[in-house]
Amino acid sequence: MTDALEAVERIPDLEERVRTKSQIMADQVKRNRAWAQERKELIERLHGEGHSYRAIADRLGIRLSTVQDVFRGYTGSGTTRPKKSAADPSSA
Repeated sequence: MTDALEAVERIPDLEERVRTKSQIMADQVKRNRAWAQERKELIERLHGEGHSYRAIADRLGIRLSTVQDVFRGYTGSGTTRPKKSAADPSSA
């Protein structure tokens, strides 16, 4: 996958390179929802099997906050994540 993306970056013609990058970005937006849903389902399954949030994050190579967000029902950008309330038990 990295090789394919690097090949796009090496397209010599600027317009062709930008068109190709734009198409890839547009296609990825469509995939993100499905990929995020699959990740959410796995996180929930692993937690149901007794794994801690931290263990799930380590196992999947993702941030702990990403795992926590699944259980908070939060799906937005990390820069707009709601503040954690004092009674939030999601740090388990």
